[in-house]
Amino acid sequence: MKIKRFVAPDMRQAMREVREEQGPDAVILSTRRLDDGVEIIAAVDYDEALVREAARSGEPLPAETRIKPAAAGTTAAPTTKSPAPAVVAVNEPPALHPVIEQAALDTARMRAELGSLRELLESQMASLAWNDMQRRHPLRGRVLRDMARLGIEADVARKLAEELPDQLSADQARYLPLGVLSRSLSITGHDIAAHGGVTALVGPTGVGKTTTIAKLAARAVLRHGASQVALVSTDNYRIGAAAQLEHYGRLLGVRVFPAHDAESLREVLDVLRGRRVVLVDTAGVAGSDPRLQQQMELLRSAGEVRTCLVLAANAQAQAIDDMVRAYMPQHPQACILTKLDEAPSLGGALSALIRHRLPLDYTTDGQRVPEDITAADARVLVCRAAQVLKGNAPAIDDSHMAERFGLALANA
Repeated sequence: MKIKRFVAPDMRQAMREVREEQGPDAVILSTRRLDDGVEIIAAVDYDEALVREAARSGEPLPAETRIKPAAAGTTAAPTTKSPAPAVVAVNEPPALHPVIEQAALDTARMRAELGSLRELLESQMASLAWNDMQRRHPLRGRVLRDMARLGIEADVARKLAEELPDQLSADQARYLPLGVLSRSLSITGHDIAAHGGVTALVGPTGVGKTTTIAKLAARAVLRHGASQVALVSTDNYRIGAAAQLEHYGRLLGVRVFPAHDAESLREVLDVLRGRRVVLVDTAGVAGSDPRLQQQMELLRSAGEVRTCLVLAANAQAQAIDDMVRAYMPQHPQACILTKLDEAPSLGGALSALIRHRLPLDYTTDGQRVPEDITAADARVLVCRAAQVLKGNAPAIDDSHMAERFGLALANA
């Protein structure tokens, strides 16, 4: 029997190391929380009778069964003398078992051990569920793997996969998911220059609201003339924000009006009632900023204002989703997705749009005014996202896929 100690930042990583080094026949002897991660004691060629006999006699196990020295950077565990711990097979669903070896452990230690056990059970269940699905529906597994490579978040990918036929051909598994992804994106078809009215762009700092307003204003000027277009700035926080908008206004021959509060905004919009297109530039506000509520009240009091949430496609998926959740109480009618040219993957942005059913007006992919803005097209977006599959997208191994999809498959 060969026993070894593994130390890793979390339970999933530790289990991965056990599987890679000791194989599918390894068993888990114990788990323990450490200050910097978790510890697993695992064994191959496990002899339960030998361990229990040593426990009863109080004698140490034979030399060949003692825990081998840990890898570089860790310390070896002591010789096994405590009562034989419960055993969990690495690739088999473990039964519930006690992981606390001493009855005197306090409540905090007990909770930590139970937390480790839960992670272990979840990891085992996820691996089993993913492997089972791979065997029964290999093409569906391929679809989920391609979605993961696209950067589509797990919950959205599962929902899209559920819309596919039960029986897939190889060609369908290759192309049909992209069609389902395209159909899941909501496109408004709304042309601000053509429809006119008052439109306010909202969103966090740095997503390109002011540049996008300049692009939209330029399109409106080409359609209606400069006299029929006006810009309004409500950004009183960022240094130079009004100056940047006024610079664009001078280039386009369009006047810029400041509005410092709800009352002045109502007055400005009343003065501009006869203009065909009015674009409102707002302050960049993070989701946790208390000024976000003030901005909501400001636009709500302004009357009939169409609100567009501006999101940067090059942000991390979680950051995009957090921002959408923060701004949803403002009830944006549409979204504008910027910085496509700077995004290594569009999966996070597309996932947020689908998850929150947020319709898309425009996309932008550069700084040029007004060239680098186009009406949103779902097929173009999906094709652009799919280009990563033809590039150097890294392969995704089964352990990663099990972490993404395994527990949901097991629960289903």
